[in-house]
Amino acid sequence: MAFTVTSDSFSDGETLPDAQVQAKGNRSPHLSWDGAPEGTKSFAVTCFDPDAPTGSGFWHWTVANISADVTELAEGAAVPAGAVEGRTDFGEPGFGGAAPPPGHGPHRYIFTVFAVDMDKLDVTGDDSGAKYGFNLHFHTLAKASITAIYENTGS
Repeated sequence: MAFTVTSDSFSDGETLPDAQVQAKGNRSPHLSWDGAPEGTKSFAVTCFDPDAPTGSGFWHWTVANISADVTELAEGAAVPAGAVEGRTDFGEPGFGGAAPPPGHGPHRYIFTVFAVDMDKLDVTGDDSGAKYGFNLHFHTLAKASITAIYENTGS
């Protein structure tokens, strides 16, 4: 069985709803995953905008140490007990919704769920998306992504 992720908040390739836009709702989306490989000991979730005009993209959400028995996050809900949310590129831990500059064209928001080979990654709420990504690089058994699009037209 393939490792997959879906969302009740949006469909892959469709526009990100206002609920997940920083200035309009700023709620994390619903995510559900299935088919994690044998040996999965925890999960991690990230949201990354590769189109941000920074030269290095923009981290909107990093979550690690989600228990292996969790297969869903509700929209706007707190992360499960024991999980840790890292610092986004907004400078705070937690979910930071879409906020592209006006007139910059559409941005992709890639939500990825990682099946991790250890119970706890060595990350904290003060750590950056880069540190989460570094740790995930060495401990990912499988990953699944779903992408939404959002454009700030300035209106």
